[in-house]
Amino acid sequence: MPRYKLTIEYDGGPFVGWQRQNNGYSVQQALEDAVFLMSGERVVVHGAGRTDAGVHARGQVAHIDLTRDWPLHKIHGALNQHVKPHPVCVLNVEQVGLDFEARFSAVRRHYLYIIDNRRAPPALDRDRVWHVSRDIDAEAMHEAAQLLVGRHDFTTFRAAECQANSPVRTLDVLDVKRKGDHVEVQTNALSYLHNQVRSLVGSLEHVGSGRWTAVDLRAALQAKDRARCGVVAPARGLYLMQVDY
Repeated sequence: MPRYKLTIEYDGGPFVGWQRQNNGYSVQQALEDAVFLMSGERVVVHGAGRTDAGVHARGQVAHIDLTRDWPLHKIHGALNQHVKPHPVCVLNVEQVGLDFEARFSAVRRHYLYIIDNRRAPPALDRDRVWHVSRDIDAEAMHEAAQLLVGRHDFTTFRAAECQANSPVRTLDVLDVKRKGDHVEVQTNALSYLHNQVRSLVGSLEHVGSGRWTAVDLRAALQAKDRARCGVVAPARGLYLMQVDY
């Protein structure tokens, strides 16, 4: 039974998230339906990250098992044809060994969050950025963000319904940079808690807008109390950019 690795891009806006759910259509379901139309097989598309409703991806990774060998170009073309009209695109297809697992073989996941920081609201990027009209200081955000890099108990910055066994995670990178009207927050780590990135970005925005200092951010982290988290940034500004193996 051959296994195939898929690299996927999608607009998360129309979906209930990556994972198949009962309350709406998911990215996983769109791809599974496309595989069925291609092959006649009902398979599970195993993803590297379970992005929430509204979160986008430029480099999600998944794997599928099929009962026979398919030419890679046929899988690539057929999936992109059959997944229409949903805003999902298979960027690349590779055949991999059965020891490859999209989720469990991953060693690092890269996320990007985009804040649109200008007075006028976005028109073209309305559903792909978080618009913040007040001035924010990206340098202050970056300096404060370094307090969160490393291994910490991130209880303050995870969703109340998070099902992870432990709130301890290790952030390898948390960088904040201004690029014109955009303030970009880049992070990578082996794994994240539910809503962790969006919670961190919302709290860093408090620092950038002057409502918090770096000391306040550190105190929120050390409190290990969800009530001490700043606003949770909206899903539309978050992108899964890349998964390393």
